[in-house]
Amino acid sequence: MGDSHSWTAAPAAAERARSVLAASWSCAVTADGGREEFVGAHTVDEDGRVRLRVPEDSALLTAAICAPRGEPSAVLEFADVAPVPVRGRIRARLWLAGWFVPEDDHLVLHATRVVLKRSCGAVVVDLDEFAAAAPDPLAGAEAQLLTHLADAHPDAVERLTRLVQRDSLYGAVRVQPLAVDRHGLTLRIERARAHGDVRLPFHAPADDVGQLAERMHVLLGQAAGATSCPRAALQRQRTDGDG
Repeated sequence: MGDSHSWTAAPAAAERARSVLAASWSCAVTADGGREEFVGAHTVDEDGRVRLRVPEDSALLTAAICAPRGEPSAVLEFADVAPVPVRGRIRARLWLAGWFVPEDDHLVLHATRVVLKRSCGAVVVDLDEFAAAAPDPLAGAEAQLLTHLADAHPDAVERLTRLVQRDSLYGAVRVQPLAVDRHGLTLRIERARAHGDVRLPFHAPADDVGQLAERMHVLLGQAAGATSCPRAALQRQRTDGDG
């Protein structure tokens, strides 16, 4: 089990759901015609409507054309996968239920239900809030930002652990950056047989990568003035790996 933690200054569910959509490259669709996986085949309108390009011989296309208009007949599933290798890389799952309407060479989903599932549980997202929300401004760059932080600046990641309560670091064998958004950075703390997440909120939201760099410098400055964390356990990640 993961550790309990407080998601201070975290994105609202509707914003998080829109961020998952914005960053996802693939999706799975379940309909009367069965289940199909699509890669690089969907786009998202400003109001959150998903447009899906499917092959002409797709069973999904036939099912969409034949399905009664207005009745929920399809479910789209999107997985939010952490870009940095960690245990339990699925950070969230997003389901959109509704019906498809053929439009030009696409199928457009008219959603009737939006469900976001994270480690803290599942929530039904209000449809109006979902349509009005915008993706996190860092969603498109998050994967590159996190992999760069993990690969090129492991010393900075370890320094940031000084901002984590000592109890949360007990028995830690590895700490990796798990997620970043305009409100803060999340670290994944792995132990031999368990893991937990810790949220490090920014002092102010970051609306672009330039502001994110400043927010990270502030966190690192706070870490430099903090009491050093127990380093012995973290040193094991360099020699023992995952434990």
